[in-house]
Amino acid sequence: MALDQPATGERADAKPARSRLLFAAGMLLLTVVFLGLGTWQVQRLFWKLDLIARVDARVNAPPVPAPSSSAWPAINADNDEYRRVTAAGVFRHDKETLVQAVTELGAGFWVLTPLEPADGTTILINRGFVPADRRDPQTRAEGEISGNVRVTGLLRMPEPDGAFLRSNDPANGRWYSRDITAIAAAKDLAGAAPYFIDADTTPNPGGLPVGGLTVVRFRNSHLVYAITWYLLAVMSAGAAWAIHRKRIG
Repeated sequence: MALDQPATGERADAKPARSRLLFAAGMLLLTVVFLGLGTWQVQRLFWKLDLIARVDARVNAPPVPAPSSSAWPAINADNDEYRRVTAAGVFRHDKETLVQAVTELGAGFWVLTPLEPADGTTILINRGFVPADRRDPQTRAEGEISGNVRVTGLLRMPEPDGAFLRSNDPANGRWYSRDITAIAAAKDLAGAAPYFIDADTTPNPGGLPVGGLTVVRFRNSHLVYAITWYLLAVMSAGAAWAIHRKRIG
């Protein structure tokens, strides 16, 4: 007895139909993925807007005393960075550190000077910017303030390791980021705070260093990313629907 065989046309249509089905399934999967990514970017957008609002409030708030050693373990970037603070003590100009910088005033160095409060701890103060031709302290001797001083500025968190493609070289005194932990170790600073302070615009004698150059700016492209992911989700869903219509047409 001869067995019935599927028609040639049916065999020819089976493979394209399976391919269309798999393609449609793939488009639906991508739709779900893109929707998830878009939603994640929306969540990041609201987080960033909240962060910007909190930082703006800190920057414009009245200054408060810099955290003492008992509060150091609780300090973190989310809650404390860019808070306006004050600190009093004596500068150790003999242990200042120059960190390469590029600012609106051009290329040069940040001057990080240890401040020793009365409690015996040390707070590194970014006193501001000096151009490359004034890196030698003797060329800006007027700015080497002696005696008790009070500094007002923004609390900043450490910048470990170095800058892009340039690692800090403590042994040779080459610094590309304000890695205060490494600087404190290199300068043998006892009881160094886990933060530094960017000094405000209060002028120094002789005009150098120039403080108040902190850039408080946050990149916020999350809305653009969210729209992009959602558009891709719509396109993927549209492709899946078109394939479905073709199958049933």
